[in-house]
Amino acid sequence: MPESQGRVTLWGIEIFLATAEEGSITAAARRLGASPSAVSQQLSGLEAALGVSLLDRTARPMRATPAGGMFRRHAQTIVNAAAEARAELAMSDMSALTTLRLGMIEDFDSTVTPHLLSLLAEDLRGCHFLLETGASHRLLDQLDQRALDVVVAADLGSGFDGGSWMEVHPLLTEPFVAVAPKGAISPAREGSSHLLDLPLIQYTARHHMGRQIAAHLARQNLRLSRRFELDSYHAILAMVADGVGWTILTPLGVQHAAPFRGRVDVLPLPFEPFSRTISLSARAGVLHDMPARMAGLLRPVLQSSVVEPTVADLPWLKQEFRVL
Repeated sequence: MPESQGRVTLWGIEIFLATAEEGSITAAARRLGASPSAVSQQLSGLEAALGVSLLDRTARPMRATPAGGMFRRHAQTIVNAAAEARAELAMSDMSALTTLRLGMIEDFDSTVTPHLLSLLAEDLRGCHFLLETGASHRLLDQLDQRALDVVVAADLGSGFDGGSWMEVHPLLTEPFVAVAPKGAISPAREGSSHLLDLPLIQYTARHHMGRQIAAHLARQNLRLSRRFELDSYHAILAMVADGVGWTILTPLGVQHAAPFRGRVDVLPLPFEPFSRTISLSARAGVLHDMPARMAGLLRPVLQSSVVEPTVADLPWLKQEFRVL
């Protein structure tokens, strides 16, 4: 191969896959923690090394050329083999892992995540951590696309087919709860149907949790007044605290917006209860026993940082809100 053509590198291949999946150089750079100019340079170098154009840069979103589509299959095989090789080297000694791409549900970003990273940093002293926080469905999609190695997120149920490619380690189960303006429902009427007389401020159906709530309301044949659909715990609880209406969230959601806790009441649902499970997931067999070990590190953190403070505040949640 002439020197002018450059070399095919694993980094160049990873950049190509990220760009093909994201549809833009800017989005790929953000995902990989690199500059757009560095991503563009790597792509050009890879195309020069292969002697073909891999991406149609004039399309919006950017898409693979026919040659790029053919190379993409081989590129994914190469990246998978590299991930398996790294895991094989790290299997007997976690300190051998050099990079860990971790996705964490946004509910944990200020409580559990810092504790977990501190614990992992003690074992993985030479490891570079790349953290992504966000909605569960987005994190699991990134795990599916091999953009993340390990994800802590809410289970998506039958709507998400992890099949045989994903290993799942359940961590926490939590019920959905009603959150009402302080004093709007008297203790004698706690959990009563009178709560349904207030307008519902709904968590957005663009996220899986919102769709889960909407589906449960439909199963109860409830047609509630709902003028607001928001994607922010803080905004929802601020409106509830101001007396605009009530909402359905989880204890994690209430804890996430703690500044409003003193201005709202957290009550059992006034209809059939339902819950969700938070799990740690990874691609089966790639990281060997590391996901199970990470789950083992997480459970005590969840117990002390999440479950115990919440149950102390809301003792009636003791049986439903627990580490698995």
